[in-house]
Amino acid sequence: QVQLQESGPGLVKPSQTLSLTCTVSGGSITSRPYAWSWVRQAPGKGLEWMGVIAYDGRTSYSPSLKSRTSISRDTSKNQFSLQLSSVTPDDTAVYYCAGGGWTYGQYDYWGQGTLITVSP
Repeated sequence: QVQLQESGPGLVKPSQTLSLTCTVSGGSITSRPYAWSWVRQAPGKGLEWMGVIAYDGRTSYSPSLKSRTSISRDTSKNQFSLQLSSVTPDDTAVYYCAGGGWTYGQYDYWGQGTLITVSP
């Protein structure tokens, strides 16, 4: 059974860079054809896809967040990470990692989510 677990700071100050890590157990992030995504949900809003990293390291990002977003991986730890720079209070959200297909929504696995608050 594949399980995903997000880890992160909880509170980030405006203008800082948010860093989150998703640890995957029960399966390898390098197994094809899987891809690993970051999705967030701001209070009172719907889900927003942020980006994805494939089993071979290819990445794709949401056009609206591309200039501030980077997704990377550590295959030795079976983890993938999100960095979001220059955060503002509008980036306050529950951040989820997910695994499955390359296309948004084609997910077999979800993390439980972690609340990130951007505040001075």
